Amino acid sequence: MSGKDITVKAADGSFSAYLATAAGKPAGSVVVIQEIFGVNSHIRSVCDLLAAAGFNALAPDLFHRSEAGVQLGYGEADFGRGFELMKALDHGKALSDIDACIADLRAHGGKVAVLGFCMGGLLSFRSAANLNPDAAVAYYGGGIVNFVGEAASIACPIQFHFGEKDHFIPLTDVDKIRAAIAGLKESELYVYPADHGFNCDQRASYDATAARLAWQRSVDFLRRHLA
Repeated sequence: MSGKDITVKAADGSFSAYLATAAGKPAGSVVVIQEIFGVNSHIRSVCDLLAAAGFNALAPDLFHRSEAGVQLGYGEADFGRGFELMKALDHGKALSDIDACIADLRAHGGKVAVLGFCMGGLLSFRSAANLNPDAAVAYYGGGIVNFVGEAASIACPIQFHFGEKDHFIPLTDVDKIRAAIAGLKESELYVYPADHGFNCDQRASYDATAARLAWQRSVDFLRRHLA
C-alpha cells in the first residue's frame, strides 16, 4: 500500500478514509466507493492503482456509524457480516459522506469522479444522480434497478460495467438500466462474460481478462472527463 488513512469531516462528525496520491500533478481525483467488505485491502489497492495511473484517490469508510474500520475478507462469515452492515447503511448519510470527500478533493483543485464496486457501484450511480461529481463509474452495482428513476437526474458522464453471469444482477435488470440511461448526454454500459465481483483478484469470481478490459476503459474514461 502506498497511501495513508486520513480523517474527513462529515456533516455529523468525522470519518476515516484511505488516501493514495499521484506523483506530480494529478490528472484529477476519484472517490472510490467500497463494497460491503469495507475499505479493505482490495479497495485500498484500487486507490493505489488509480494513484499509479495519475489520479488522487480517496476511499471513505462508509460503515463508520455502525462499526469503524471494517476490513473484511471474502469468506462466508465475511459475506454475512457485510450484508448486515449494508442493510444498516443509511444511503442519505453515506451520500453526505461521499459529498464531503468530493468537496475535500475538489478543494485541492481539479475535477472529481466517483467510482464504486457492488454496493459502491450503486452509490456511485446515486452520487451521479444526487451529488455533483464530474464523472461516475459503477462496477456491478447491485440494486441500481431499484433507483433507476434517478437516472434522469444524472448530469455527468457515467460508465457501467456488468457481468453477464452475475446471479445478483440479471441481464433483465441491466436492460432496464440501459433503457433508463439512453437519454443521457454521455453514458457507456459494458457487459462482460464474467460473474459478480470480476474485478477483485481476491474473489473466486475474479476474471483477469474482463478486469483488465474494464479497468482500461475506466481509466480512459476518467482521463477524458477529468482533464
